[in-house]
Amino acid sequence: MSERFVKHATFVVERTYKTGAERVFEAFADPEVKGKWFSKPDQFEFRVGGREYSSGGPPEGPVFTFDAVYQEIVPAERIVYTYTLDMNDTRMSVSTTTIELFPVDGETKLVFTEQGAFFDGHDTPEIREHGTGEMLDALGKLFA
Repeated sequence: MSERFVKHATFVVERTYKTGAERVFEAFADPEVKGKWFSKPDQFEFRVGGREYSSGGPPEGPVFTFDAVYQEIVPAERIVYTYTLDMNDTRMSVSTTTIELFPVDGETKLVFTEQGAFFDGHDTPEIREHGTGEMLDALGKLFA
């Protein structure tokens, strides 16, 4: 049996987008817009207590399941959710994510903070932070 352990970590990724906070917020709140830069959800209830769920992956690869519950939503200012990430039947992590939007000279500064528990080396904070940066870059292409 392999050693079981938990690695706790917090990381912050920041981006500035050349658009207003309302439009950035909409990219998280509207499932059609979100599907252009994030995995298309199988279930999407953007409200406090609502669930966002998606499951999928490459044809010959593992199935990844993202299962989130929205904890706090302040339009054009803040989104907080908790989520689990699984690979096939293996729980990789449990996290709390806070997205803050700050208007700055006609643009929007987004601050993405994730606090996670990463299990048994199935994922690492460094890999998750890198993937988050790529995801937020994909979001930015909507505003280019």
